[in-house]
Amino acid sequence: MKLLSALFLFSICVGCLTTKIVKSTSGELNGTWIPVKEEFGGNELPASSFEKQRLILQDTLYTVTAESIDKGIVYYGNGKMDIYGKVGVNAGKHITAIYKLENGLLTICYNLLGLSYPESYDTKGKPTFFLSVSKKEGIQ
Repeated sequence: MKLLSALFLFSICVGCLTTKIVKSTSGELNGTWIPVKEEFGGNELPASSFEKQRLILQDTLYTVTAESIDKGIVYYGNGKMDIYGKVGVNAGKHITAIYKLENGLLTICYNLLGLSYPESYDTKGKPTFFLSVSKKEGIQ
């Protein structure tokens, strides 16, 4: 009986520690996204710093074109993202994020350390949080 109780408690603890990845199959975010606003650690970045950036999402694959090219796998659903860098400056990294799609704008708040999901879209006082607001290419 004690063994059964211990196994039950262990399985609950492991379940609480594991990040549940929800894979979206809707494709609602598929396409090329162009940033219209970015901020890092509470500081808004000038438009000139991201005017050539692009985020391409195709199901579970992403490509970011900026100063260099970054590629990997992204799982998203229920307002959360898990991003796994495979090529580029984020190769080998796991980044967590929250996202929302409203009025044609995709807002993503990243925790670049990947330790937990951001709780809001506020980056002020959070030096490892990055916020990007983007519109889909071809949509005014």
